Amino acid sequence: MQILIILLALALLMAAAYRGASVILFAPIAALTAVLLIDPSLTLPVFSAVFLERMAGFIKLYFPVFLLGAIFGKLMEVSGFARSIIEAGMRFIGPSHAMGAVVLVCALLTYGGVSLFVVAFAVYPFAAEMFRASNIPKRLIPATIALGAFTFTMDALPGSPQIQNIIPTGFFGTTAWAAPWLGVQGALFLLAGGMGYLEWRRRAAQGSGEGYGEELLLAEVSGLPARKVHVAVAVLPLLIVGVVNFWLSGWLPSRYGVSYDLAAAGITGSAPIDPSKLTGVWSVECALAAAILFVLAVWFTKSGAGALTAPIHTAIGGAMLATLNTASEYGFGAVIAALPGFAAISAWLSGSVHDPLLNVAITTNVLAGITGSASGGMSIALTAMAQTYIRDAAAAGIPNEVVHRVAAMASGGMDTLPHNGAIITLLAITGMTHRRAYKDIFVLTGLKTATAFFVIGSYYLFRAY
Repeated sequence: MQILIILLALALLMAAAYRGASVILFAPIAALTAVLLIDPSLTLPVFSAVFLERMAGFIKLYFPVFLLGAIFGKLMEVSGFARSIIEAGMRFIGPSHAMGAVVLVCALLTYGGVSLFVVAFAVYPFAAEMFRASNIPKRLIPATIALGAFTFTMDALPGSPQIQNIIPTGFFGTTAWAAPWLGVQGALFLLAGGMGYLEWRRRAAQGSGEGYGEELLLAEVSGLPARKVHVAVAVLPLLIVGVVNFWLSGWLPSRYGVSYDLAAAGITGSAPIDPSKLTGVWSVECALAAAILFVLAVWFTKSGAGALTAPIHTAIGGAMLATLNTASEYGFGAVIAALPGFAAISAWLSGSVHDPLLNVAITTNVLAGITGSASGGMSIALTAMAQTYIRDAAAAGIPNEVVHRVAAMASGGMDTLPHNGAIITLLAITGMTHRRAYKDIFVLTGLKTATAFFVIGSYYLFRAY
């Protein structure tokens, strides 16, 4: 009965997400419904002591990452930096390789720290123009953008500043550069498989005489600012994010050690902290802040302070919504993990899937698929079982860095089912429907899911990470 109640709560949250309802509202409703069915008297205490505590903890730790990432992405868009990078990338590869050009530009922007949603909005007008010029079916645009923005740069490539690669650092004491060789292998596997599939679909469509199609939208006229900067300047913020993140990932742990007591510096009212759980987040925050300052230094001289108000307000609103969505799912996961039935589920997983890497891959994939969120599903899985993964991995001689990389890559597997918010937004941006365009996205979802298990196999075969 306890397990059925948990499944009911998960089904309620999944149904709400699928119908486009607010996760901020329905995550606590689903969680408290489960508590209510078990013991009504526990509802209010669990809400305050478990759900809100964990939700607040997530916001405290990760809101700066969401905020800085949103501001950086918006500034890259309105300043013309993104337009310069996109147009240069398209020219470099050329319209005859439209798909490769779109994937390359999306990958460059997301790996440089630009929000996935900003990338989708920014790249689509150019993708539509190139696909139309090359007579490639428009229905393949969503899958092409998804491959470049939602897959290997999101959680596979080491150093990615996207939140899916940052969340594990707080659980495993790692950095965004965890298990670099496994990440690169996974990224190459995804890129090769994804491009091979998309090219096969393109050739099949053109062989049957299918062209671009007639679904033309006003949105295909670029809404990006006409101003541009030289591409050599435009890529510098992306390089700043990577370089500063890499440098601080190595320097901060040596600077702060394994424990840091603010009282020793004269700051009272705070307990000693464990920097190992924070340096991965600090590195990304500082890297994004440095890139923002660079963009402002270049743009401010041309536009002035007045031009900042509207973009900054928009970015802050987007960051708050994204943070609250994920934090609410985080609180939901904490409540589910605290219920008696979850202990039975955890015991079953531990008993049936003895390998810690397979366990984290399966659990994270399932929960990401149910919630329709990579960050939300991973947060639920790690909140409930991170200590189990650490213990079992240590017993098997597996470094935490490997567990980090597997968890991050698994989070981006089954998350892109039809109810995923990013997929719904992407289809809306491109003017496509699930019926027309989701089939190809689903194939990439299957490939992405398989990549986590490919990386696990590679690790056990070579024991190199």
